Amino acid sequence: MNNIKILVIGYGSIGRRHYEILSHIDEVEIVDVVSKQSLDDIKTYTLLENVDLDVYDYIVIASETHKHFEQLNYLEQNTKNKLILVEKPLFSTDEVLSIKKNKVFVAYNRRFYPIINKIKSLIRNDNCYYINIITGQYLPQWRPSRDYRETYSAKKNGGGVLLDLSHEIDYINYLCGEMKVLSSINTKISDLEIESDDIAVVIAKTDNNVIVNFSIDYISKKFIQTIVVHLKESTLIANFMTMRLEQIFKDGRDNLFDLSEFNKNYSFEQMHKDILFNNQKVICSYDEGVNIMKTICNIKKLSNEK
Repeated sequence: MNNIKILVIGYGSIGRRHYEILSHIDEVEIVDVVSKQSLDDIKTYTLLENVDLDVYDYIVIASETHKHFEQLNYLEQNTKNKLILVEKPLFSTDEVLSIKKNKVFVAYNRRFYPIINKIKSLIRNDNCYYINIITGQYLPQWRPSRDYRETYSAKKNGGGVLLDLSHEIDYINYLCGEMKVLSSINTKISDLEIESDDIAVVIAKTDNNVIVNFSIDYISKKFIQTIVVHLKESTLIANFMTMRLEQIFKDGRDNLFDLSEFNKNYSFEQMHKDILFNNQKVICSYDEGVNIMKTICNIKKLSNEK
């Protein structure tokens, strides 16, 4: 596939990242943008409705989460045979949209982290019993140049830790099989001045019989992102800050895998290349993205029932 023409919808921080990465792929001819911003040296449309969609091969929806459903629906109604990537999470609620005319994917880029795929290869060769994940970062530290109270994360419509950090749900499914939520707490407990939830704690079991426990939050004053996986023959301890993975065996032997030699854009680049050139072997499918939204809604429902 050569001379690829791409449209990026939205030019916030994630839209800019997609634009910059796609612009440096050799086979890409043009990358245009839909944004209300005035952008020098970039062909920009202020409205999606003004775009001749037939021009483009690949469309990336990188707008605010609450706009995803409307924009994807518009593309489905007005295009066919397009590759479409929607930033995670797919929607802000458990909405239903039938996709028949295009191929749609969801941008859960952590599937392309070398450390995740190393864990996947080790799980494949052993019996997995239990996975425990802790992810947390203090929301005011996420975007130091902005007032956290004004970010989309703080808003009830489309924000909140469960939507923001739904990566964890995706890579649990990717590593261990689709999860069924057994119990959850999802609420706001801190003094952060936000409308949205700031913590989620979930216990689940996957269809591969793996017990899952994960917590995600906006309140940790130190950025924490760890995974512990208990296999039959060994235990895996992954640190996302250092991108190091330790494997400890029953007899005390251990292996250390240093997977830190890739830049922050590596996983995004590999994700786009998987869609464009690699027959979509790893990327999160539309149906998988829909199932993640169902899981998110189930977590909220079970929490509210307490």
